[in-house]
Amino acid sequence: MIERPANCELEAIKQCAYAMCAAARTAPKGKGVDRIETCVITGLEKDDIANEMERLSEPLGYPFFSRDSKNVRASGALVIIGASYGTRGLNDGCRYCLFENCADCIKKGGVCAHDLVDLGIAIGSAASIAADFRVDTRVMFSIGRAALALGFLPPEVKAAYGLPLSVSGKSPFFDR
Repeated sequence: MIERPANCELEAIKQCAYAMCAAARTAPKGKGVDRIETCVITGLEKDDIANEMERLSEPLGYPFFSRDSKNVRASGALVIIGASYGTRGLNDGCRYCLFENCADCIKKGGVCAHDLVDLGIAIGSAASIAADFRVDTRVMFSIGRAALALGFLPPEVKAAYGLPLSVSGKSPFFDR
């Protein structure tokens, strides 16, 4: 059997993406509460993300969304990592959300700081896997925002980032 580079590289991207999702899942979480969601996007759905990024660029006033959509089109897959919101019950001893306690945070529509810290740790763990696989990636808010707009994650997920994956002679994410 002869396997051509394009097939090998796409398979490497998929294996890397799956390992990135595992790394996000097993990343440390505040008080052991897991509110992380992940998914891998390829094919037509990846094109849908790029199209949505282009669509959102003008109404949001974010020209970088359109620029980033080109990176999505040049990638073999996307890993989306998101988080839902809740509190940890740490109350008066925490206050990282800048509210008096967890009940006050909920009442005033705040966000538990631990949820976003956990999201950042999960993203870092996933990105380190891409480095281990020698697959090019970059963390992009724009991809996560488009994935949320399209409903690609469960409705309780309120914050998400995307990591496009590429295997090529030069990273498409370098000279943006």
